[in-house]
Amino acid sequence: MPRQPVVRHNDWSVLAAPALGEWQPTRTVTMVVPAFNYSRTLPYVLAALAAQSYPQHLLEVVVVDDGSTPPLELPEVRPERTRLLRVESGWGRANACHQGALASDGEVLHWYDADMLAHREEVEAQMRWHHLVDYAVPGGDKRFVDPTSLLDRSPADVRDTVAAGGAADLFPGEEHEQHRWVEGFWRRTADLTRAGPRAQRVHIGMTGSVTRDLYLSSRGFDPSLRLGEDMALGHELAQAGGVFVVDREAMSWHLGRSQVLRRAEQVNRYNDPYLANLVPAMRPKRNRHGRAYEVPYLEVVVPAGPADETVRVVDSLLDSSVPDLRVLVVGPWSEVHEERIQPVEDPVLETRIVHRSYRGEPRVRLVPAPDPATDAEFRLTLPGVAFAPSYDAMAVLLDDLERTHHGLRVIALPDGTAARLERTAATARVARLLADGDDPDELLDAAFGAATYDAARVGFVPVAEREVERFVLRAKPAMDAAESAALLDAALGAVPAESHPQRKRKLWRRS
Repeated sequence: MPRQPVVRHNDWSVLAAPALGEWQPTRTVTMVVPAFNYSRTLPYVLAALAAQSYPQHLLEVVVVDDGSTPPLELPEVRPERTRLLRVESGWGRANACHQGALASDGEVLHWYDADMLAHREEVEAQMRWHHLVDYAVPGGDKRFVDPTSLLDRSPADVRDTVAAGGAADLFPGEEHEQHRWVEGFWRRTADLTRAGPRAQRVHIGMTGSVTRDLYLSSRGFDPSLRLGEDMALGHELAQAGGVFVVDREAMSWHLGRSQVLRRAEQVNRYNDPYLANLVPAMRPKRNRHGRAYEVPYLEVVVPAGPADETVRVVDSLLDSSVPDLRVLVVGPWSEVHEERIQPVEDPVLETRIVHRSYRGEPRVRLVPAPDPATDAEFRLTLPGVAFAPSYDAMAVLLDDLERTHHGLRVIALPDGTAARLERTAATARVARLLADGDDPDELLDAAFGAATYDAARVGFVPVAEREVERFVLRAKPAMDAAESAALLDAALGAVPAESHPQRKRKLWRRS
């Protein structure tokens, strides 16, 4: 099977999408329409979907009634394959969308709210990307408008107008509004082609779609979220390897202003703690030094070895300038027993000491093997416990990856082994792209970028030296800003110069 096209970072411009009306669709799509008390606008939403240029036999609509009072009923004017699903447990858009996805049949899932009215080619425009690659996350262009004049027309009339290509003229002379923040981000990043990993941040209120396979390979919608669910989903799809596409020909009217536009400050105040806890890519919202989050920014995998060295390595990680991390210590923990034995002669003494040292530490998990996937933004895998990163080494390396948008740093250690710092989104995309005969690291380099650094030059030192450094840092008085900047500048100087053309950087702990 031939390999799919490789998109580097988020530069989807390398994908050659066909012109509207000049290609042959083959994939099925389900429009998942969550609805709570939208009986006024739903008939017009379904009328426009019944007029799509995308073949009706490939289009399914699942309307998810999220507890409306009175319960919603399907109107007469609707796509041929439309059905109604009533939510039996939970509530909210995220929960409704997830339930609709699980109950649907389409190869592609297209989220579409019950206050949106699609132009004739909206579905076709989105679907052409899913015929090119299975990891595209296209989003459409929408305009907010007062729906009053529309509600005086019949759904059949609206269907016929949209089918004739007249959706753009449904609101003549009326003012309409764009999502200014999203439009501004699109403009600054050439429609996200230059956004890199930041593209996920504007998966907001979009008329978006995703292949069922990509959705199910991610953690999907978080049903517990009541707001901000689209941004959280954007993060999950990025973690699964998704590339975010802006299709300005996938046009819709939004019937009324959104809650975000009407009450932006209040909505953001509500969302911030939820998104900060779940989306490690949102660094500005994680601005409390020393706080732990449900989903960590960095995960470190440490194979358990001799107890003293293992404890020193793990303590060094916990006591570094990157507090937003989780440490997985891999070992045979099931061997730790409570049978009678002379304690110091216990055959599993080394394992027992490490187990007892960290069984109560919330940032450490004792596991028999690491899960192949991680929810963290980055994962560092250490080959053993002979070397540890110095206090600021991880901050510098993470800053290097964030600035370059790269996916991999290999740290070559003096004993011939290597540590690997990987971007989760990069490894997930490579897994989707990998074909017979491909070298995973070469493909990762092509899709995101990679580099190998000498351990000593980026602050990986023998574990005994790291212990001395920790003692010196504890003994010193708190550094002022100038001293901290000098320390980080010295660490940055250890990284090859070509990786840091801009030397003025913020300290991790002050970002």
